[in-house]
Amino acid sequence: MKSLEPDICVIGAGSAGLSIAAGASQMGAETVLIEKAEMGGDCLNYGCVPSKSLLVAGRAAQAWRHTAAFGIDTPEPSVDFARVHAHVRDVIDGIAPLDSVERFTGLGVDVIQAAAAFEDARTVVADGARIRAKRFVIATGSRPSLPPIEGLDRVAYLTNETVFSLTERPDHLIVIGGGPIGSELGQAFRHLGARVSLVEMGGILQNDDPELVEVVRRRLTRDGVELYEQAKVARVDAAGNGVAVTIEREGHEERIEGSHLLLAAGRQPTVEGLGLDMAGIAYDRRGIKTDARLRTSNKRVYAAGDVASGPQFTHMAGHHAGIVIKNALFRLPAKVETKAVPWVTYTEPELAHVGLTEAMARKAGQQINLLRWDFHENDRARAERQTEGLCKVVVTPKGKILGASIAGPQAGELIQPWVLAIANGLKISAMAQLIAPYPTLGEVSKRAAGSFYTPKLFSERTKKIVRLLLRLP
Repeated sequence: MKSLEPDICVIGAGSAGLSIAAGASQMGAETVLIEKAEMGGDCLNYGCVPSKSLLVAGRAAQAWRHTAAFGIDTPEPSVDFARVHAHVRDVIDGIAPLDSVERFTGLGVDVIQAAAAFEDARTVVADGARIRAKRFVIATGSRPSLPPIEGLDRVAYLTNETVFSLTERPDHLIVIGGGPIGSELGQAFRHLGARVSLVEMGGILQNDDPELVEVVRRRLTRDGVELYEQAKVARVDAAGNGVAVTIEREGHEERIEGSHLLLAAGRQPTVEGLGLDMAGIAYDRRGIKTDARLRTSNKRVYAAGDVASGPQFTHMAGHHAGIVIKNALFRLPAKVETKAVPWVTYTEPELAHVGLTEAMARKAGQQINLLRWDFHENDRARAERQTEGLCKVVVTPKGKILGASIAGPQAGELIQPWVLAIANGLKISAMAQLIAPYPTLGEVSKRAAGSFYTPKLFSERTKKIVRLLLRLP
């Protein structure tokens, strides 16, 4: 067995692991990267990239159906699902070289394509190599959770790891799970012409502000997605060439029969087979336990990305990568920042958030003011016939920005100034004084911010002052 003694060894070539390996090697650290499956991890192969590619195809089809509002009459779009699949694959293939073994080898990284396991607190074994590094990073990501549903072991089902392999459109897709993945993919397949039934034990998108979730719910329903909320899945059975899902709602059972079943009921960290106990690394069902510097209970080992307890977002994995680099290479006590972490659900309309929601702020005992501005009062939104939704901002009575949520067109883009504001402790005046180009969707943020001053600006006291000043020569 050959021995390697690099400066840093990264286990997992997903978003976090690739960023750490590339950064470390280019900064002069001898780096080993170990990946047992596909380079690029979940985001490239089964997550962000293929899902957003599919969503764009669905939006194109849906936009074709709604051109009459602009005076353009078009027939129902003809969807060639094999070509949709080819589009998704083409996007993945276009990005893959940036995450490839060849690229990282060219950067000076020693890439090992095999499973890795800790032999002891300072040693990892992989593919006949014993790696004894100065520092290790575990970035093995997460995988779909399989809910404990009776009969699941006797039916065929899809997850995000297999759904993008479909080359034929499902006739009737049943989705279990109304979080971001289930809501996004359910709407996308509906836009592409499939019948879709979405089953959720609680309400859809439960981590978001209910007022804004209602905007998405209305659109899903109008698009023809059949929502079954507050519904418990009792069992699943084979039904002909498809599947039947029996649900319980309000004391009654209902049976939904479909051609395909998609499980989108959460994710779990990938920790199996890593030998974490051998290395003295603490973990639980939520992932590997870390401190604010992403150090595990074994101080030579860091954890980053989905496998580290915390928000499971690709952009969070990128943030983690920077924290690990600062700590492991430069010995700087950098800590994870969580107060300004945004999240976006890429339904149509999109739903984006950063900071505290109204419910979070009230639970924390904060005194708050709520600022709102609707897209139907935005001229650009009217021109584009996309007037559903609003910007909602949570501030203190003195104008400190606590959180912002946007449900509407391009919400994922529009949330970014609020991320900057919260990260830098800006007050609402900074957004209110912004000179926004006209006509843009971004004006909703400025107008929402400006509404903070409306009660004072148009008060009787202000009117008296203006009348007094007008009497002066």
